[in-house]
Amino acid sequence: MFDRHLIPLIRRPLQLLAAPLCRAGISANQVSLTGFAIGMLALPLLALGWHGWALLAILFNRLLDGLDGAVARQTGITDCGGFLDISLDFIFYAAVVLGFALGAPANALPAATLLFAFMGTGSSFLAFAIMAGKRGIENPVYHHKSLYYIGGLTEGSETISLFVLMCLWPGAFGPLAYGFALLCVITTLTRLWSGYHTLR
Repeated sequence: MFDRHLIPLIRRPLQLLAAPLCRAGISANQVSLTGFAIGMLALPLLALGWHGWALLAILFNRLLDGLDGAVARQTGITDCGGFLDISLDFIFYAAVVLGFALGAPANALPAATLLFAFMGTGSSFLAFAIMAGKRGIENPVYHHKSLYYIGGLTEGSETISLFVLMCLWPGAFGPLAYGFALLCVITTLTRLWSGYHTLR
């Protein structure tokens, strides 16, 4: 929901950060893999209850996730890079939720509910992107992306905000997870409706 407003604000700073990486010959895929490795540290950190360190890993992952796109736009966007980026993102999102579940038994049910809701938003997102790609449908908002980004209430910025709140207030994981899961269900339903009618 907020991605379309935030992306123009952070594009220029990311371009400045990406420039020296491009000059050093660092590829977008290398940035993606580095960010993923750092982000996956959040899983054991959360399981151990080290929420502050986990938050740093999450934020650094998100910085590199934005940076890999900036590098790709300067060196050339590729399908394999887009595939790698989105795949690692979904694995990372699930790992954070799993980390909270491992950290406290009381988090198991809300974590499972949130992962169920993530399945809806993720599958509707990717399924529409595949069909849009087959039909040559372009997104006027995210035209710089390697695949079609269908919007909704719960996009990247909202998900990261959720993770930040969970790390800062781990005792509120249950209510936060259930509330965000509800928003994800709404997002899934709106994507199914709009996607179906767009393709029809």
